[in-house]
Amino acid sequence: MKRPAAKSASPRAAAAKGRRASVERITKETSIRVSINLDGTGKAKIATGVGFLDHMLDQIARHGLIDLEVYCKGDTHIDLHHTTEDTGLAIGQAVSQALGDRKGIARFGWALTPLDEALTRVVIDASNRPFLVWNVNFTRPKLGEMDTELFKEWFKAFAQTGGFTLHVENLYGENNHHIVETCYKALARALRQAVSLDPRQAGVIPSTKGAL
Repeated sequence: MKRPAAKSASPRAAAAKGRRASVERITKETSIRVSINLDGTGKAKIATGVGFLDHMLDQIARHGLIDLEVYCKGDTHIDLHHTTEDTGLAIGQAVSQALGDRKGIARFGWALTPLDEALTRVVIDASNRPFLVWNVNFTRPKLGEMDTELFKEWFKAFAQTGGFTLHVENLYGENNHHIVETCYKALARALRQAVSLDPRQAGVIPSTKGAL
């Protein structure tokens, strides 16, 4: 008597197990460790040595329902550029590894996120084709100790190693803190949608080409 063939894991089962990855990136400029669970509950342990960046990465975990641990020791005695960019590279790489072959994901995600007077739109395609469109302007050169020009560098790095086409547009706003925080919150919500598992296309690459 033949035994019935084993069934492949459903998207629900895969999510319950958790899509996880860990990345270590060590250069002469930074030493970074990242652990991620795309199917988490929003737990975060962030220590980059840059307070404002920690605050923004915490938004990704909390609003994306991603468990995220990030530890970085960088050459902040020079400036914050290397820490900011390399953290984006490491987190993007971890997300990409956790996604694996990207079978069964929704692929596209979008969010409009307000914070008081500021409103930002983020649209993402987990296409494995890195590209960033950045329509965000700041009226201050710094927020805390962080240069506002570095936020674009973080998003660019994240898109590059994550394999995301990413459009970020601040529609309006006056407070620079509010503007950048809406960028990260909207990214979190859009990313959460894009990486979610669609039970109607379990095991299927969401592309007419058959590959991402």
